[in-house]
Amino acid sequence: MKRDLTKKEVELINSKQGLEALFRTKSINLEKVLSKVLYEDELKSLQAELIKLQTWVIKNNKKIVVIFEGRDAAGKGGAIRRITEHLNPRHYRITALNIPTEDERNQWFLQRYINHLPKPGEMVFFDRSWYNRAIVEPVNGFCTEEEYKTFMTQVNEFEKMLIHSDTFLIKFYFSITKKEQAKRFKEIKRSPLKRWKMTPVDEKSQELWDDYTYYKKAMFKKTNTEHVPWTIVDANKKVNARLETIKHILKTIPYKYTI
Repeated sequence: MKRDLTKKEVELINSKQGLEALFRTKSINLEKVLSKVLYEDELKSLQAELIKLQTWVIKNNKKIVVIFEGRDAAGKGGAIRRITEHLNPRHYRITALNIPTEDERNQWFLQRYINHLPKPGEMVFFDRSWYNRAIVEPVNGFCTEEEYKTFMTQVNEFEKMLIHSDTFLIKFYFSITKKEQAKRFKEIKRSPLKRWKMTPVDEKSQELWDDYTYYKKAMFKKTNTEHVPWTIVDANKKVNARLETIKHILKTIPYKYTI
């Protein structure tokens, strides 16, 4: 590290978090340690604000839906974990739906998602959402062309209905490059603790990259509406994506904290 540290930076490195980060590194890299400590310090501050937001939601019977979409390995789950890490678990839910049952296949597509919408005083975070039908399903042949077109003609009105029912709806799309996705897939496969994350759909993601891009662009063109716009998050750097996402939630929801 060639430059002199400021007094604040010295204090951060000498803090408990800083020393732990320093001892975890194989070689002494103060810039890297400082960057990590600054991130954790800012994250902690933002998480405290999220608690204030949740308190407002509970006291005022508000309903919040936050959607996380993006390519496989884009970091959606990690962002959701940082957002919910210190929230009251009785007043939020993380929803990541499995393959639909036979009954669900025969009902209105959006019905299974309606069943998971928040009650008053609750926040729901969708780790992938109804937008599966806009990208993942048509790319992988999990829906017909007619089913895709029907969804695309209904989704904007559906979201208008949510807004009109006094629900706050935020839509994030986590964007990564093809090179970064390939790198993350290699890391996942190498890790005995993460291998379970790789699915047959994930395995085909690189091969179908251009198909995903085609449907992604069609989704943005049709569903980036004035009442519920998409927020595209540059997710090549996970820590930046997490901070940006939390900041956007706090900026978008007009909460007022009172003791």
